[in-house]
Amino acid sequence: MNFSRRNFIVAATAFAASSSTAASAISSSPFGVGGVLPELPRAPLPGPGVAPTAPAALPAVRSGVNPGLFDAAMAALDRHGGRVMRDRIGIVDFSSSSSDPRLHLVDLVGGTTSTLHVAHGSGSDPNHTGWLQRFSNSPGSNATSEGAYLTSDYYFGRHGRSQRLIGLDASNSNALERAIVIHGAWYAEPSMIAVHGKLGRSQGCLAVGDSLLNRAFDHLGSGRMIYAAKVA
Repeated sequence: MNFSRRNFIVAATAFAASSSTAASAISSSPFGVGGVLPELPRAPLPGPGVAPTAPAALPAVRSGVNPGLFDAAMAALDRHGGRVMRDRIGIVDFSSSSSDPRLHLVDLVGGTTSTLHVAHGSGSDPNHTGWLQRFSNSPGSNATSEGAYLTSDYYFGRHGRSQRLIGLDASNSNALERAIVIHGAWYAEPSMIAVHGKLGRSQGCLAVGDSLLNRAFDHLGSGRMIYAAKVA
């Protein structure tokens, strides 16, 4: 095919225009030249050994919890923060009677609290008054121990599904040796209160009603803290 000088100039002009449009499209593309997305700055990663922290406790979580006990539980959470998860905890107020719901299941992220009845050990209340008189960490005492616990693994024993507890403080360091666990019990059902005015007693374990056990397990799971104490 023969090209005249005029046809050659027209063709060259059209090619230049199309090349300029293509170059403009490439330079304006978010992927840049060659279709590769430029690397963006990355957020710094947390350093090694840094435990995840929960948001500051919302005011709602204090509802129904003794303020002094709540503060003591938060201090224990800070003290043992490297070993426990910090999103949810359990707080047991042993300054209250067993006729009162005194196991507070606290969601520090959602800002909510629910409560369950929980029994104390017979060695902590020898006369079965419904009030905890003393704590003990001694094997064979059948008493409740004070302090922070780490929730551990589940197992099936004579009380059915139960959860082992590891004592984190000197005041409850024998918890695992003493088989202090969370378990269900007929004598810890709230219906006992209408008949006897109080719950029955455990051998030092945190016993809740059989019908309420799954609520405690679902809230706590493994690797969280329970803080049990008696604060005036």
